[in-house]
Amino acid sequence: MKKVLIWIALLLFAAITVLVFRTAFYFNNKQFQVSAALSPVPIERGEVVKHLSDVIKIPTISYDSPEQVDYSQFLALHQYLQQTFPLVHQKATVTKVNDYSLLFELKGSDATLKPALLMGHMDVVPADEQTLNQWQHPPFSGAIAGNAIWGRGAIDDKVTVMAVLEATEKLLEQGKTFKRSLYLAFGHDEEVGGKQGAKAIAEHLKQQNIQFEYVLDEGGAVTKGLMKGVAQPVAMVGIAEKGFVNFRLSVKSEGGHSSQPPNPTAVSILSQAIVQVQNSPFASDLNFIRQTFDYVGYYTPLSSRLPMANLWLFSPIVEKALLANPSTAASIHTTIAPTMLQGSSKSNVLPSLATAVVNFRIMPGDTIASVEQHIRNAIDDPRVEISSFMGNEASKVSSTNSLGFKLIEKTIRRLDDSILVAPYLVQGGTDSKYFYALSDNVYRFLMVRLNQDTIKRFHGIDEQIPIDDYMQAIQFYYALIEQTVQPQ
Repeated sequence: MKKVLIWIALLLFAAITVLVFRTAFYFNNKQFQVSAALSPVPIERGEVVKHLSDVIKIPTISYDSPEQVDYSQFLALHQYLQQTFPLVHQKATVTKVNDYSLLFELKGSDATLKPALLMGHMDVVPADEQTLNQWQHPPFSGAIAGNAIWGRGAIDDKVTVMAVLEATEKLLEQGKTFKRSLYLAFGHDEEVGGKQGAKAIAEHLKQQNIQFEYVLDEGGAVTKGLMKGVAQPVAMVGIAEKGFVNFRLSVKSEGGHSSQPPNPTAVSILSQAIVQVQNSPFASDLNFIRQTFDYVGYYTPLSSRLPMANLWLFSPIVEKALLANPSTAASIHTTIAPTMLQGSSKSNVLPSLATAVVNFRIMPGDTIASVEQHIRNAIDDPRVEISSFMGNEASKVSSTNSLGFKLIEKTIRRLDDSILVAPYLVQGGTDSKYFYALSDNVYRFLMVRLNQDTIKRFHGIDEQIPIDDYMQAIQFYYALIEQTVQPQ
């Protein structure tokens, strides 16, 4: 018995030693070490602020129904961009794709260098009529107030379009030469899927057999307070994005008067199916969380490092903690969200058809086909018809060792070395999903700052961008483009 206790003590000591050692030394400092900071390029603050304000005033709104879209507003925006950025339009080959999306090509002198592609989108979501009185400044006012620019597109995503164009115009104004070709792509329907805009641009470029060194779209930002245990701001650079698909669940019945209901009714069968789907969560995958933490773990307290450095022991605890919060849960598994229900049109009428729509956001590793099989296994009821509509597969995962990622990382850190950089999985969708046939290196990032409060302004009330953030975004694109087109 004494020997057994000794062995237990030795094993316990060894385990504690491993835990402590891994906690102390597992995470290296993976941040780019800045030896020379970037000097900001002179930019006329009032002028560029007015430009963004002006384009916010042009209501380039996307609607699910194309008949609702006022396409003349997109043409007005094109005209404004042409007047505001004359050098970009003079030096670039400009192509209109499906009339309303824009593609710019600035030819480089070295054909052996793969070109780079910067993306953004010109359309915005509508502002809910019921919430208009809650806006401090009207959503299409472009108001400049409180050291911010207000309105739809301020952060999603006219800020990208304008910051990229301001930076490119400045480079051309300074007479900078381009060794590497640069493409700029601005879609007009990202908010409704991007099929007429970005997808058509990608198909146009594919026909020309163009391959890009890297692609950069919106999707990540500089976050503060969104990662537990990380005091510094973290620039989250998207290296992949989740896919999505809608599944319609349908149950048919004879219908009739509610005074003589069958047992079960179509609605009760459908309800049970929804519950069964929700009670069958997808398996968790900690790979993306681990990859993000690898980049910032060195800067976290021991209490945060202990479980992440020892997932061999603590992965069930980490998984449980992440699943307890909807925002972190979404980053580790395919999500299930019932969003629409329909039965009869009257309270005393049994429906002859009851339907529900369940939306799934698909992790890389899962597919639309595997999601469907998962649903069928969960419901296991032939009375429930299952069909999919709309959907995109999850994206590929881009490398953090590519030239593109390294340039993005280096530019962020040289502009502000208090910001940490980390890769992450984008939970929403972007236009960049259409470009994987054109590049293995597709990233999502915009140099604006978000916290728990400001992140709610995406598609929400009081969308705005601090002027200082907008200036920083221009500086970011200026430095990134310069290093891209003039490789050392």
